Amino acid sequence: MSNTRPLLVELLTEELPPKALNRLGQAFAHQVRDTLAAQHLLADDCACEDYATPRRLAVLLTVVRDQAPEQSYSEKLMPVKVGLDADGNATPALQKKLASKGWEHLTVADLARESDGKQEYLYANGVAPGIALAEGLQLALDEAIAKMPIPKVMQYQLADGSTTVKFVRPAHRLLALWGDQVVPVQALGLQADRLTQGHRFLAPEVISLKQTDEYVDQLSQAGKVIPSFAQRRENIAGQLAQHAAQLQATIGDDPEVQALLDEVTALVEWPVVYVGQFDQGFLSVPPECLILTMRLNQKYFPLFNPTDGKLTHRFLIVSNMQVADPHHIIEGNERVVRPRLADAQFFFETDRKQTLAERIPALAESVYHNKLGSQLVRAERISQVARFLAERLQADVALAERAAQLAKADLNTGMVAEFPELQGIMGAYYAQADGEAPEVVRALKDQYRIRLDEAVNAETLIGAILFMAERAETLMGIWGIGLAPTGERDPYALRRAALGLISAFEQLAAGGYLPVPDDARLTLEALLQAAADTFEAGVLPATTLNEVRDFIFERYRNQLNAHHDRQSVDAVLALRPALHEVRARILACEAFAQQPESASLAAANKRISNLLKKTDEALGEVDVARLQEPAEQALAQAVQALAPEAAAQLQRGDFAASLATLANARQAVDNFFNDVMVMAEDPAVRANRLALLARLHTLMNQVADISRLAA
Repeated sequence: MSNTRPLLVELLTEELPPKALNRLGQAFAHQVRDTLAAQHLLADDCACEDYATPRRLAVLLTVVRDQAPEQSYSEKLMPVKVGLDADGNATPALQKKLASKGWEHLTVADLARESDGKQEYLYANGVAPGIALAEGLQLALDEAIAKMPIPKVMQYQLADGSTTVKFVRPAHRLLALWGDQVVPVQALGLQADRLTQGHRFLAPEVISLKQTDEYVDQLSQAGKVIPSFAQRRENIAGQLAQHAAQLQATIGDDPEVQALLDEVTALVEWPVVYVGQFDQGFLSVPPECLILTMRLNQKYFPLFNPTDGKLTHRFLIVSNMQVADPHHIIEGNERVVRPRLADAQFFFETDRKQTLAERIPALAESVYHNKLGSQLVRAERISQVARFLAERLQADVALAERAAQLAKADLNTGMVAEFPELQGIMGAYYAQADGEAPEVVRALKDQYRIRLDEAVNAETLIGAILFMAERAETLMGIWGIGLAPTGERDPYALRRAALGLISAFEQLAAGGYLPVPDDARLTLEALLQAAADTFEAGVLPATTLNEVRDFIFERYRNQLNAHHDRQSVDAVLALRPALHEVRARILACEAFAQQPESASLAAANKRISNLLKKTDEALGEVDVARLQEPAEQALAQAVQALAPEAAAQLQRGDFAASLATLANARQAVDNFFNDVMVMAEDPAVRANRLALLARLHTLMNQVADISRLAA
């Protein structure tokens, strides 16, 4: 019977890439666990704890066997007629097969025979000894190292000067401890032992572990290392909150704060938070500039006033050094950040010497794409699309064009050259300082948003127009020159542009700028055509508009499928309706699908579609005089009665009511197909019945192609 003890495995390395550290730690731990579990070396109640610090990846498995239990096996070898000769003795083929499996000791009498219904096969049945821990852990280590999601592999030589290995960073120690025993495994040219190391500066001495359960305590107490990524992150978050509260401030709650918290957790092993400050005169610079340089370049946490959210002159430093007197650390960080902030101030003040409008001509020197011209040419295209949108949405055309003309003017400012993440944001600050209209300023600031998530109003209409114009121009231009997304590659973010455009249509409708049902004020096709018209003849292939339209609808389909019934989504998108009507139509379809009449009508609609596809006849109006059968007369009367009501409901945008009205035709439709031969021998009768079905088909498919609701 096997013994069980905790197993600890640790790789001690050079500093690991911080943005990938947590993922690497989890991948290493889980792969070791999964491989050992597959070899039956883990007990059912075994827990897995992963550890990751800037210089180590480790895993602790709480209940691990020294030997896996015996495993029964049954392996299909070959047909009896191949494995046995006429006398029932093993053929050379069978002997070779058994030898390859290490089963030379098995005789024909040891093999079982089973039939698969066609012929008999030979099977080897038995019990195999379980794998030993050392062998199983070696396999697990090899698997874990081979399958780690390393962002960029390093190649380095071992101490022997000739052996080359590949890993994320050079590894210096391998610890493998089962209870109090070292497991004799190796990896990356290292032999396992019971040694680890603490903090590089605070406790650089080698630490020898007697037992696996000493790991966390020894590293923490003697090594000044918190090995758990999650616990270290929680520790940092707590210290940040405590210092911020003492200063009556906050670090903020935007996503960038959480991302920075993850990053600093991967940079320190023994975190200590200190408070720094800078000259309040720098607060005259737009706060986004100061925040970005502190977070991005220095990994500091800026502090904000909790009342109004304004940036303060203090920041928090997450240090890897705990010292009795930290003033040298604090002053050093303050000295480092001062020139960064001074640079930002210099760029801002220098940029202000030239108005944003005066920067427009210089865009001619900035290449957007060699097949699509300069940023100036692009700005002119966006301006033309913005004019089209403003006219369709009855907005101020002059403001829309002005926003489009200025949209890319901040690309050649010193601030954006230093901090490309501030595109648009700096343009808004400079436009505001230049006295541009508030609507233009807001449009410039919001132009790089991922999506519009609030109903458009009078204050945000110009911004929505610029947002849509920029994305329509991007989609048509980039797609048209052959740079459509492929697989995971989407360097021009066309998928994001498509989803942004969809959100704009939705929010325009929410704000009352696009009526439901659509009155052709603005359609996706019209917008894409307006964008296409801004390019020189011959730049875009003739198929570009349809391809981009289908791409946008496909992106919408993927988005909708996550929240709605797939059949209803397919039924609505099959009609390519106005984008801002799609969700309302899907909700109506989902409600209709719950009605008892829906299945029958969907099946009938599918049958009608197939019939109409097969006919080459030109179908005119229904001739009532030619309706001979009571069932077809009744269907014609039902269509005549229901069509006006359904049309009126559709006109009001009440898609659910329109489909509910359609449900009243079920009995007449069922009777028609039960009693009437559509494809009559008389050509005139046949054509008349097909015309009746065509009219019914039109009535049934005004909201969605309900044939797609058929099971």
